[in-house]
Amino acid sequence: MSAHQRTSRPAAGAPAVPWNRQRLRSNNEWLLLELLRTGGGSSRAQLARDTGLSKPTVSAALAALEQAGLVREAGRLAPERGRTAVLYEVDPTAGHVLGVDIGRARLRVAVADLAGTVVARRDVANRGRTANAVADAVVAAAHEAIAEAGLAAGDIVHAVIGTPGVWDEERRGVRYASSLPGWGRPGLFDRIGEGLGTAVSVANDANLAALGEYTLGAGRGSRMFAYLLVGTGLGLGVVKDGELLLGAHGALGEIGQVPLPARPGEPVATIEQEAAADAVVRAARDHGVEGDGQARQVTAKQVFERARAGEAAAVRAVHQEAEQLAYAVAVLSAVLDPDLVVLGGGIGSSADLLLEPLEQALHRLAPMRPTLAPSLLGEEAVLLGAVATALETARPEVFERRTAGLR
Repeated sequence: MSAHQRTSRPAAGAPAVPWNRQRLRSNNEWLLLELLRTGGGSSRAQLARDTGLSKPTVSAALAALEQAGLVREAGRLAPERGRTAVLYEVDPTAGHVLGVDIGRARLRVAVADLAGTVVARRDVANRGRTANAVADAVVAAAHEAIAEAGLAAGDIVHAVIGTPGVWDEERRGVRYASSLPGWGRPGLFDRIGEGLGTAVSVANDANLAALGEYTLGAGRGSRMFAYLLVGTGLGLGVVKDGELLLGAHGALGEIGQVPLPARPGEPVATIEQEAAADAVVRAARDHGVEGDGQARQVTAKQVFERARAGEAAAVRAVHQEAEQLAYAVAVLSAVLDPDLVVLGGGIGSSADLLLEPLEQALHRLAPMRPTLAPSLLGEEAVLLGAVATALETARPEVFERRTAGLR
């Protein structure tokens, strides 16, 4: 949704009642609040010019917003001529949100204010051996971050959780989360919501990463771009003209489930099985890459580090990974025709090694050749996308809560 649409619509959550003076005041206040949020500090006179509202209307609306704790004075402007003007800005401390990124290897949690500034975070290893243990670890990390920010659980207006798989509202669980065994069991996210004590939304991690990258990273300005999340699993998020594409059942982008052409006598494998982190490790082993010291096998991260150092067997494993990713890019290019494909996730962070052989393989596979680029947000993309998505819900909700008592 564009900034213009946000500022011109009725205040989110407002009751569907006939137009009246109270509703008009509410919409004026929301309009000014959003203008201050997107445009920065401003004076009453400037706000009146920008909105077309009268100066008395702007003054009354600002007074109400200030009383509600939504805006505050941000200093004074002393022009060469005329009176000194008070500058107003949005008070970012009026509410806070929680963003969560759940991966097989790491759990990331961030608390942010209404300006989107992260005020506390936790990044911990995912050591949970059961789905319940992972859920409880998320709650524990979130409470630590909330306490670090000097807040109570009740201060969190909304939380968004990024996870592999597709959320199924009817069964209250996720589907297609093969990288996290047991994660599809219904009730896990209700367990997290109860532990956090706040409203929780669940979203696909690749979709959140795509939104984060579109807002803050390599996807800015793209008409149609795809974010390929390559880590312990494989996911895809697609943004067209600023809007996330979800498909009829929310499963658009589950490209990891697409089967690869099978060799005679071999079982059919999916793109995810042949292109995610475990596949890099298998390829390295097949090419003769051995672990260091007492380690029996290398990690995917070590394979890329050794390829970067010039070890021939590791380089061959990386090129094999690029071949598999090229097939994924060829499929999505034929179906979606994006102008840009951003490579992200843990494996995607080694785009310096992958992009050249990936482009070469793609040229052999498909006539459609979108621009390929590394993620600018790296492993923060899912978390920042979760925070941004939580803010879309929290900002109008905070407005409704704080102004309700003034009507």
